[in-house]
Amino acid sequence: MKHNVAQKLIASHLVSGRMATGTEIGLKIDQTLTQDATGTMVMLEFEAMRVPRIKTELSAQYVDHNLLQTDYKNADDHLFLRSACQKFGLWYSRPGNGVSHPVHMERFGVPGKTLLGSDSHTCAAGSLGMLAMGAGGLAVATAMAGEPFFVQMPQIWGIRLSGRLPDWVSAKDVILEMLRRHGVDGGRGRIIEYYGPGLQALSAMDRHVIANMGAELGATTTVFPSDAAVKKFLSAQGRGGSWREIAADQGAGYDVEDEIDLSGLEPLIALPTSPGNVVPVREVAGRRIYQAYIGSSANPGLRDFAVPAMMVDGRLIPANVSFDVNPTSRQLIENLIAMGLMDKLIRTGARFHQAGCNGCIGMGQAPASGKISLRTVPRNFPGRSGTAEDQVYLCSPETATASALTGVITDPRTLGMPYPSFQEPDRIQVNTHMLLAPNGEGAGIRLEKGPNIRPLPDFPALPDGVSGPVLLKVGDNVSTDEIMPAGSKILPLRSNIPEISKFTFSRIDETYYARAVKYRKQGSFVVGGHNYGQGSSREHAVLGPRFLGVRAVIAKSFARIHWQNLVNFGIPPLTFVDANDWQDIDPGDMLVIDGIRDQLQAGFSVNATNRSKNRHYRLAHAMSPRQVQVVLSGSLINTIRCKQAATAQ
Repeated sequence: MKHNVAQKLIASHLVSGRMATGTEIGLKIDQTLTQDATGTMVMLEFEAMRVPRIKTELSAQYVDHNLLQTDYKNADDHLFLRSACQKFGLWYSRPGNGVSHPVHMERFGVPGKTLLGSDSHTCAAGSLGMLAMGAGGLAVATAMAGEPFFVQMPQIWGIRLSGRLPDWVSAKDVILEMLRRHGVDGGRGRIIEYYGPGLQALSAMDRHVIANMGAELGATTTVFPSDAAVKKFLSAQGRGGSWREIAADQGAGYDVEDEIDLSGLEPLIALPTSPGNVVPVREVAGRRIYQAYIGSSANPGLRDFAVPAMMVDGRLIPANVSFDVNPTSRQLIENLIAMGLMDKLIRTGARFHQAGCNGCIGMGQAPASGKISLRTVPRNFPGRSGTAEDQVYLCSPETATASALTGVITDPRTLGMPYPSFQEPDRIQVNTHMLLAPNGEGAGIRLEKGPNIRPLPDFPALPDGVSGPVLLKVGDNVSTDEIMPAGSKILPLRSNIPEISKFTFSRIDETYYARAVKYRKQGSFVVGGHNYGQGSSREHAVLGPRFLGVRAVIAKSFARIHWQNLVNFGIPPLTFVDANDWQDIDPGDMLVIDGIRDQLQAGFSVNATNRSKNRHYRLAHAMSPRQVQVVLSGSLINTIRCKQAATAQ
């Protein structure tokens, strides 16, 4: 049978199930990636499983999100993560070394391998010909323990690329074109695979930009073939021996197909407050800006800083514009200095920040209130920048830099300057000094836990019946940023569930926590619209509601990772059979699901009653028998513990 790249990667790691769309498959995971905003919980979960050392080929922990040390919390967590890496056998990337996704691609990415990360943008490594997927932290912890990763077999969506990008158009515009066409849920249930003659002019880092924001389409992941561009990238990193060719078989087909003529693209921009709200830059040109920001995991490559540096050479940024440069790694900074590019950015008035995620996750670099911020980051959900009612636009480095120079949103084609010519060098300066290798034995190492690190709460099994009020009803495309916000105030509480739970749904309803506490023992419900839980993989968006007593979430549809996180922590994700029933439920209505355990085990249908209105609803679930057992047990940790106890006996 002829296979495309995605099918080859899946087939080579398939340990259970079959490659039939919509059925559950189990995959062997070769590598894992964790970052500090989610990794602290991963390490606590791994500790709770009582597994002494990781069982993957390689696992790496990065400190890139929570770099602001305004008090002891982040600093304490960094020490905890380092001790966990020594004890459990992970690589440790020190604070300031760089953003996880490009650093992992440079140092550890291997074509043909699987990578599971507790960050939704782990899919960026698909640029190397890897099967790289984001997941909740608990799924990553179980993969570190040697368990398979379970996912529903996606459709394979082939995107044929032809032509060549024009001047002033770059890889960011390719993924923005995908979002313009298909929206933030167009990739749900699909792996996106790019192929065709247009790949020849896209570097490995160009592909990283495109693969990274496949998460914004809701895709399971994105894959590219491993070809000459990947070989060149790995060779420049001093790892040419890791390369191997991976290509689709001649004549291999796809479940769904689309085509993009790169030569027909123009500069694009996503308007507030969704990555899917995309228009041509020329349509919004002239709007006054406050900030232009380059960097982040979505545009982390050398060319994403080199081209802006050449654009601003000899010019000054207007005094009313904050031009923020967010370098993605210490290695990148060294190369910018060596190539004489750093000086150009500094002299123009750019504001440099330490290598990390920073403003992308709301950790500093917040824009002024009511002012426009142009960013090369992957997301612009409401308030994510750290400023309430923010106006964040997503665009390419070229558009951000052109706008920084003029003070208004500017189509870079109108600058009247030649497009900077930049070629990726065959050799670069490589820096591995801030990567700490795992030691040989962790038995005698003690986990270093500061006062903010609390044990993971125990979650009891699902009762025979659940009842309670609908404490919150929301519409379509609610993101995990809205369920559990990030930012400099909240993220430091990530290892303290009782404290961080106080911010659950705070961006939607500031009264939610006070109301939820009253019903914590009895239980409560949340009702959502389509694509509920889009965005970040952060499982705190489940842990918060679970700690506060949410026993089921009922929505029109769910984003993949959030749906999986709900299952992993014992909250049944239920969908309306008749979407019109969503309109019938009001906040405060008392819902009852009698015999929920029996109903979940009997099939895919669940009956619920609205006692406030004497109405009955048919609900459905898409859980496999394995996942049903996870929900019944109360969490995946409970399931793993039972499995280990049985094995020991």
